[in-house]
Amino acid sequence: MTLRKPYPPIDPYRMGRLDVGDGHELYFEECGNPAGLPVVFLHGGPGSGASAPHRRLFDPQRYRIVIFDQRGCGRSLPLGALEANTTWHLVDDLERLRRHLRIERWLLFGGSWGATLALAYAEAHVDRVLGLILRGIFSGRRAELDWFYDGGANRLFPDHWENLVAQISGDEQHDLVAAYRRRLTDPDRTVRAKAAQAWTAWESATVMVRASNPATTLADGTASDGQIAFARIENHFFFHDLWLEEGQLLRDADRLAAVPATIIQGRYDVVTPAITSWQFAQAWPKADYRLVEGAGHAFAEPAILHELLQATDQFAADLPEA
Repeated sequence: MTLRKPYPPIDPYRMGRLDVGDGHELYFEECGNPAGLPVVFLHGGPGSGASAPHRRLFDPQRYRIVIFDQRGCGRSLPLGALEANTTWHLVDDLERLRRHLRIERWLLFGGSWGATLALAYAEAHVDRVLGLILRGIFSGRRAELDWFYDGGANRLFPDHWENLVAQISGDEQHDLVAAYRRRLTDPDRTVRAKAAQAWTAWESATVMVRASNPATTLADGTASDGQIAFARIENHFFFHDLWLEEGQLLRDADRLAAVPATIIQGRYDVVTPAITSWQFAQAWPKADYRLVEGAGHAFAEPAILHELLQATDQFAADLPEA
């Protein structure tokens, strides 16, 4: 089988900022066909921001592509802000953005944390959703967080785990998320930078089955403002259990019973193991579940990318333009 490649690079036809209150301004852009099928891309993290390669997941002739940076992320302002930055603020932001762009209903596309936000929004505003394309579902349950930060993934990556825990004193290692929160909110930028390097290196080392440049931790305080913002926001959300009740998104999956979805999951995804997406697929009659052999977590893995492109093409063919 010949694996699909992304669509050619494309520039936005519109860029702007949306004041969503609480001192936050969101960067957003639109690409592709202004009269096409509306799709909103929800980036991962929380905290990472969107980028030009994400535009290339959609046929620009058939899609009206909406991309934005969530609160405190990427080109949104203020960078790295934790105040008034919760899951439910972001759900409300999506609604504000939809109304601002005068979109009646749209397709949601999200992977990892982007899938979390897509599910939270869709369960709250199902009447505004045409469908969902989800990759590597993360639902924020305690077992999922514990797997990645409290024993589980460390058994597969003991060398990289050692780098993560090396930044934390022994009496704090029982709760790494809380320990890193103290450092990522420290008034000293050097302390924040060292913590951000270690936090992001752990995640970078685990996202792909075959990492071309395995992550290392320098912990020398040279992290960029964007890297610090990513680590701060992600840790902030995890520290607060994403402001979700335990199991809430899976519990309320029946609200999406009539909504079509494609769920794409890497068999060897260590960041968001397959059990979560499998459980959603079992609870969701209209979900097309695609378990991808030989693949991990990252959207850029060739086999994952192939399935994502197949899914966006299929939705463009099946759904009417809005």
